[in-house]
Order: sequence, then C-alpha cells, then structure tokens
Amino acid sequence: MTSYKLLLLPGDGIGPEVMAEVERLIAWADAQGLAKIETETDLVGGCAYDAHGEAISEAAMMRALAANAVMLGAVGGPKWDGVPYDQRPEAGLLRLRKDLELFANLRPAICYPALADASSLKRELVDGLDIMIVRELTGGVYFGEPKEIVDLGKGQKRAVDTQVYETNEIERIATVAFELARKRSNLVHSAEKRNVMKTGVLWNEVVTRVHKEHYPDVTLQHILADNCAMQLVRRPKQFDVIVTDNLFGDMLSDEAAMATGSLGMLPSASLGEADARGKRRALYEPVHGSAPDIAGRGIANPIATIASFAMCLRYSFDLGEVADNIERAIAHVLDQGLRTADISQDGCKTVGTREMGDAILAALDRKA
Repeated sequence: MTSYKLLLLPGDGIGPEVMAEVERLIAWADAQGLAKIETETDLVGGCAYDAHGEAISEAAMMRALAANAVMLGAVGGPKWDGVPYDQRPEAGLLRLRKDLELFANLRPAICYPALADASSLKRELVDGLDIMIVRELTGGVYFGEPKEIVDLGKGQKRAVDTQVYETNEIERIATVAFELARKRSNLVHSAEKRNVMKTGVLWNEVVTRVHKEHYPDVTLQHILADNCAMQLVRRPKQFDVIVTDNLFGDMLSDEAAMATGSLGMLPSASLGEADARGKRRALYEPVHGSAPDIAGRGIANPIATIASFAMCLRYSFDLGEVADNIERAIAHVLDQGLRTADISQDGCKTVGTREMGDAILAALDRKA
C-alpha cells in the first residue's frame, strides 16, 4: 500500500477540535486497510505566534514542503488583534500559499438535500446545488504592486492597490477549471469585468484561447462578475464550474457558500503546479473561521474539515472511492436528522463535535 505524508496544522480556536475528527478518520482508514497516511502535527496562526513570535516557523514550513499534502484547521482570533501586521495569524496561511506556490483555490458549494431549508434561498433554488468555484489565488489585486498608503499632506492620504495579471497566470487557472469541468458537467463560466478593467480584457482573451486550443469539448460561457453575483442568488443551479480571479473569487465563493445554508459545511483545496508525475502540492482547509466564541465547548461542526480531508484523499492521494464514501457518510448522517448547533433545525437532534464524528464513522463502518 502506498504511504502518504500529511502535515496537520490544527491552528487556533475550534481548529484543534475539528482536526481531531480528521485524525480519527485517518486511524479508521488505516485500520480498514484503505490508506496508509503518516502524519506530523505543527503550529500555525496565533498559537505559533505565542510559541515562536511568528505565524509559522521555519521548521513547520519545511515539514509542509516535504509533505504530500497539508491539512489546516483555522487561524486567528481577537486575542492577536494587536500583533504586528507581518506576524498576524493570517500571515501563516499566506506564507503557506506563497511558499507552496498554491495558485488554484477550489471552493465547492454543495447543498445537501437535508439542509436545503437552512439556506437563505428557496428550497427549489438550492436543493441539489453543486458548484465548484475555481479562484486564482496568488495574483491579482491582493499581491499587485504598488500597494501602499501615501500621506499627501493637509490631512489627505491616497491608498493604492494594483490589479495585475500575466498570461501564464490566467492560462494555468483556466486549465485547472477546464480539467475539473471534464470530470463534472462539462460547463465552465469565466467571470471577469472586461467592460471596465484591462485585466478583464486579457482574462477573457486568454481563457477563450485556452478553451479553443485545448478544451473545445467543454462548454464555455463568459459572464461579467457582477452579473455572476446576481445569478448566484437568482438561479445558482445554472452553474457548474466558475473560474475567476483572486478578488472576485473571494467574494463569489462566499456568496455561493451561503446559498448552501452554513459556512460550517464547506471544504476547500488550494493546489499548486503539477509535477512530472502529475502530483501537486496542496493545502486543504474548511471555509469557516476559528470561531473563538465556541472554542473548547465541543459544539463546533466538523463536517467542513472532514469534507476537506475527503478532497485531500481525492486530489492528493488518488483515493477517490474512499473520498466518495466519506461524502456519502456525511449525507447519510444529515438525512438521519443529526445536526450540530450551527445547522440545528426543528425535529432534528443536536449533537456535538465528537458525536457528529462518531456518527460519520458509524456510517462508514456500515458501508465497509
């Protein structure tokens, strides 16, 4: 059996609680003879700052670079609001993305039928929703230079953020989107603002060329990012894969997430370039934050982290069947009426973090 190296970075707040359920799944997969996953654990975020004076240590980064994949819990919290900007908890996550060269962020927005009534949209709009948003992660306005605040004198300041994209950055994110679409419903929407932004013009041009030259079998539709935002509320199930830049992807993925009913349900993956063997460096994490207000109470929803682990099995370890079984187990538990507090509904049983993990493991055992 192939052995994989997985670095666990539980982080802050509820991160260690939800990561503990992933560790139980790893032990289960090993006991079943399904996967041999060797794990190491290290610090990232506020806890790393407390221990080392920085959001991630050099030793932790070396472990991340040596691993086949990284699982992250959550970082941050008001405890660290006053730390220097470069040492803030989020700086650890940003360094992981930068040093691992993770350019493609995959954000599924899946609405389980059992949770359709928890969405802010009508059931018929979201029941069965399954969207994949592919966000470019290392370019655009978040990283463009100049990025500065200039004192103009006389009480006036000027803030500048620069939106920059080059051809190869757009080519590689478009390729990821088209490849994913081939394994789904063969439809890609490319979202930009070519009507007012030069980067949007180039984005449209490059995505169109990549499609024509390499993926003519996939249906491509161009859409302005503001219209895409509107359509995600109006008729979200018209989408399959949406590919977009860093800024628009940040906003559109959160909007799509809320259509599912809870951020606590949603996983994500960040992928790097494929090597000669087709393998990519990767970081997997839930979409939700560290939720310090409920940390230590045993009530956090572990499903997003468990689903992130399923993405890890699928994209980094080539264990798609095991990933499918975990996702089916999650759906089964929800169908049985078990809920954590964040997704509690009338007529359902509210359980804690550990109890939800128990139920998912039990469903997996029945499947096995």
